[in-house]
Amino acid sequence: MRADASNIVRDTGDPAPVQREVVGDPPTGGDLEAAIAHQVRLLRRNAGLSVAEMATKVGISKAMLSKIENAQTSCSLSTLARLAAGLDVPVTSLFRGADVEREAVYTESGKGAVIVGRGTRVGHHYELLGALRGQHKRLEPVLVTLADDSEVFPRFQHPGTELLYMLEGVMVYGHGNAEYTLRPGDCLLLDGEGIHGPHDLVRLPIRFLAVTAYPDNHEAE
Repeated sequence: MRADASNIVRDTGDPAPVQREVVGDPPTGGDLEAAIAHQVRLLRRNAGLSVAEMATKVGISKAMLSKIENAQTSCSLSTLARLAAGLDVPVTSLFRGADVEREAVYTESGKGAVIVGRGTRVGHHYELLGALRGQHKRLEPVLVTLADDSEVFPRFQHPGTELLYMLEGVMVYGHGNAEYTLRPGDCLLLDGEGIHGPHDLVRLPIRFLAVTAYPDNHEAE
């Protein structure tokens, strides 16, 4: 009897997916104790632990854990570390929902900053779609438009990882010794340290999104 392949679960060796969605209603008003209370209670329940089981696992009293989950006390750093270890999460996960200002950049269509790049003089147009400051200045999204045919193509080499997503047109893109024909909807993820750039503009106009993720110790220009 053949097994239905759709029902077979294969272990790929990859880590479990990271939970990104917000489960439950976070506290409002930005109170730190309320944020910690909400997160501890939510994570404990998701782990299938009772208050007594969690308290024993963490090494605090049931009464103390109850006070923490009801925002009736302020946690010391050592208690926060114990809670995070018992729930198998980073300490910062316990602060989600606290009123901390987060930076975001909105760029209206066609209003991104124009970058003068290596290919500008041969008809390549680079539009920066936004950039964060400080420690978050690690991701650089650029909309690239190639409107004129050219026999001269810029070559790039930089730290980090780059993702290309084709929006319009067809081109042959080189990375190291390899070449890739990119059409609308195609993606190319590459190591920025390898020399890369367009090799042939097959069908103009060409538009693609180039997103570069720089390493933590690199200051993106």
